[in-house]
Amino acid sequence: MTTTSEIHQLFLNSSGVCTDTRKLKSNQLFFALKGENFNANTFAEKALDSGASYAVVDEEKYVKNSRCILVHDVLESLQNLANYHRNYLNLNIIAITGSNGKTTTKELVKAVLSKKYKVKATSGNLNNHIGVPLTLLEFTKETEVGIVEMGANHQKEIENLCKIAEPDFGYITNFGKAHLEGFGGFEGVIKGKSELYTYLRKKNATIFINRDDDLQVKQSEFSQVISFSEGKSADFQITFLEADPFVKLCYNNTTLTSRLIGVYNAKNLSAAVAIGLYFKVPDKQIKIALEEYTPSNNRSQLLNKNKLKIILDAYNANPTSMTLALQNLKGLETESKSVILGDMLEIGEKALEEHQAIVDKLSNLHLDNVFLIGSYFSKTKTSSAAKKFIDWKDFANHLEKNPIKTGTVLIKGSRKMALERSLDYL
Repeated sequence: MTTTSEIHQLFLNSSGVCTDTRKLKSNQLFFALKGENFNANTFAEKALDSGASYAVVDEEKYVKNSRCILVHDVLESLQNLANYHRNYLNLNIIAITGSNGKTTTKELVKAVLSKKYKVKATSGNLNNHIGVPLTLLEFTKETEVGIVEMGANHQKEIENLCKIAEPDFGYITNFGKAHLEGFGGFEGVIKGKSELYTYLRKKNATIFINRDDDLQVKQSEFSQVISFSEGKSADFQITFLEADPFVKLCYNNTTLTSRLIGVYNAKNLSAAVAIGLYFKVPDKQIKIALEEYTPSNNRSQLLNKNKLKIILDAYNANPTSMTLALQNLKGLETESKSVILGDMLEIGEKALEEHQAIVDKLSNLHLDNVFLIGSYFSKTKTSSAAKKFIDWKDFANHLEKNPIKTGTVLIKGSRKMALERSLDYL
C-alpha cells in the first residue's frame, strides 16, 4: 500500500484533487469515493484518460496501471492526506461551527482577515467529512490563515473533523434547534457542537466566545477564551446600534453600517470584528471589510422588486433561525408585511410541535399575508388569515393568480423547499 507521505508528494506535484470526473482538471489526483448509490472506483480509468495524474482506488480489480494507487479506504486516505498537508503547512487554522450563521460568519471573518493576511476558507458549504479535507487541500504555502467551516448533524462529527483539521482557534456561532433528529434533541445539539470546544481545550488552544450568550460561556469553561460582549466584561466591547434594515455596530469609537439585515446578524458581525481585532487588523480595515461584504446565496438578502421589499432567507431553516427571522420582521417599519414559510426539515419526532410553535408566533406579527408551504405546515392549526399549501406547485398556482403587490415579504424555509422560486411570482 502507498503511504500518505508518498501520496502527498504526488499531490504537491499535481494541480490538486478531484472526486468527480465531471469536474476533473488536468494533472489532478482523482479520489474514487464511494456512496450509497455510486462507486467511483468504476470511473478511475476514465479519470486517467481525462487527464488525471493518478487515481486513488480501494478495489484491486480497478488497478489498471502504475498510475492507479491502491489504498485500504479512499475516504480515509483523503482525510489522512488532508491532515498530513495541514501539518506540512503549519499555518493558523480557525474552525467555525454552530446551528445558525456559520457560513455567513465564515465569510465575514474571511473578509476581515483578508485585509491583513493571505486567507483561504471553505468554499460554499463544503463543511462535512469530505468537504473539510477538500478545503484543507486548497491551502498552500502562501496561505497565512485558513478558515474551516464545520457542519454536523450527529454526535462525534465535529470531533472527527477536528482530528482532520487540527484547528488552533474556534468559534461556535450558537446552539440552536437544528438537525434535532440526528443529534437526538436540543441537548444533543449542545453536546455535538461543543466537541469543538472540547478539542481546543485539550490542545490548550484559543476559543472565541460571545459573552452575552450564556450557553457559549458555560460550554467554554476552563478554556483559553477570547471574548466579546455588548455590556459584560470582555476582551472586546462591540455595541449593537440598530437594524433598520441593515445592522449597525460600534467598536473602538468606530461605527460600521453593514449590508446585512436582521438583528440576528449582529452577533455574526461582532464575531468577525472581535476575531479581526485579536489578529491585529486595523479598526478602519475591519470597517471597510464588513461594509463591503454583500450577502448572497439566498442568505439574509434584501431585494427590491417592483413595489416590494423582499427578505430572501431561503437557504435553510430550523426553529431557531425561523423564530429569529420572524422577530426581525416584527421590528421593521413597513406599510404591510407578508411571510412565505416552508417546512423545516430534519427536526425528528417533534416536527409538528415545532411547526405549530412557529404558527402560534405569527398571530403577534399583524401580517397581511401568511403562506405556509409543506406537509408539516399543512397539518398545523392556523387562523383563517393563513393559507396553507401542501407543496410548491400548489402555492405557485395561487401566487400566480393572487400576487403580492406591496410591502415587505419574508421568504424562509429549508433548502429542499427551494422557496427562492417565489421570486418569479412576486
